Amino acid sequence: MVRHLREVWDSYLSPMLQRPKRLQVAALCYRDRGDDREVLLVTSRDTGRWIIPKGWPIRGLSSPEAAMQEAWEEAGVSDGHMETESIGTYTYDKTLRSGLPVAVETLVYSVEVENLEEDFPETQERRRKWVSPSDAAGLVHESELKSIFRAL
Repeated sequence: MVRHLREVWDSYLSPMLQRPKRLQVAALCYRDRGDDREVLLVTSRDTGRWIIPKGWPIRGLSSPEAAMQEAWEEAGVSDGHMETESIGTYTYDKTLRSGLPVAVETLVYSVEVENLEEDFPETQERRRKWVSPSDAAGLVHESELKSIFRAL
């Protein structure tokens, strides 16, 4: 009886009570140095952990355009070639200002960086650094994002 109730809960009831994931867009910024590729990481504002530029969709902009806007605001990428198709997704739990966690699915778009500014909107709030994709995989926390870096 208890096993049957657990199966009913796991299969039918629990999924109906879960909130859908919220959507974010991200820019995986890279540059090629001869035969070597480097990716750009920035620190998050709240925890200081290494991430890629990301944010909520922006009304009036496509997902790739919104990802490029985040790359500008968070990392100073002022010019680059953005792919219009997502190269992958990753999920994570974001804690909102209210303190409630929300599941987020993040669409990742690649950006070949052509110009990086020293002064950008979040210059004082973030650090940034270029690293190899394998080093980036070791610095970020999200396992699906690690896999995207390892596939580069």
